[in-house]
Amino acid sequence: MIHLILILSALAVAWLTRISWSGNEGSYQQRWQNALTKFLFPPLLLMMTAISIVCMGPQGQMVWRWEGWFSYGLAGTFLGFVGISGLKLAFAGWRSQQQVRTYPLQTLYGRPIRLLNTPLVFSAQVGFWQPELVVSQGLLETLDADHLQAVLTHEDGHFHYRDTFWFFWLGWMRQFSYGLTNTEALWQELLLLREIRADQWAAQRVDFLLLAESLLTVVSTPLMHSESVCAAFSCTAPKNRLEERIEALLADIHLPNPTHLYLSIWCLLACLPLFLIPFHR
Repeated sequence: MIHLILILSALAVAWLTRISWSGNEGSYQQRWQNALTKFLFPPLLLMMTAISIVCMGPQGQMVWRWEGWFSYGLAGTFLGFVGISGLKLAFAGWRSQQQVRTYPLQTLYGRPIRLLNTPLVFSAQVGFWQPELVVSQGLLETLDADHLQAVLTHEDGHFHYRDTFWFFWLGWMRQFSYGLTNTEALWQELLLLREIRADQWAAQRVDFLLLAESLLTVVSTPLMHSESVCAAFSCTAPKNRLEERIEALLADIHLPNPTHLYLSIWCLLACLPLFLIPFHR
């Protein structure tokens, strides 16, 4: 019965981890660290648990004869769902990238851009590790040179942090863990903190008031690509998220410090089920 206990234990830990999220409390660094951990750890734990059960196989000393095959089939089905979710998201991202490459390539203030012929006010990095900067004709006609530079510098911040690449993988986690509590709330928190981080990166290079003014002008435009492969300055945002981005710019907050060690510890904990494989009989 050890496999069922392992599955139920992983579900319980994942659920408890998610409900312990305290929302937008603490500094921006604490919020980033807390949200990223609470978002990433539960689905990673479930995935590692399923992998360990599949590696162990249906054989072993079970209380009930059917229990080995039941837990094995349950884990295999979940991993199949995980794989399909990743393939669907990757295909959607690939299609977005192919669509972007049909737009004419131009140079704007020394940056290669893809010009989108639409009156909508839009700018975004679209892609994976090497995203392409997409700028709409409407943005060029709406903003003057200084405000346009501020928007483009914000998009440079997304490129600097490789947000499209990392959020593709986080988006995959979101896809197959949507049934867990607080998944969408944590996702929206991470998107907000991602934008604040890019805002602060840009504010170190351009006037933050220009950036705030551009934000007020541009932010109401609907998102045109998947959030998992698109880091857009001009994405639709609830009023409270827009206000928080403006307040963060005016407050001149510090960028979150790297949290690689903290996150690595949690990822190692999520991999604990794999260490049970050698002890299985």
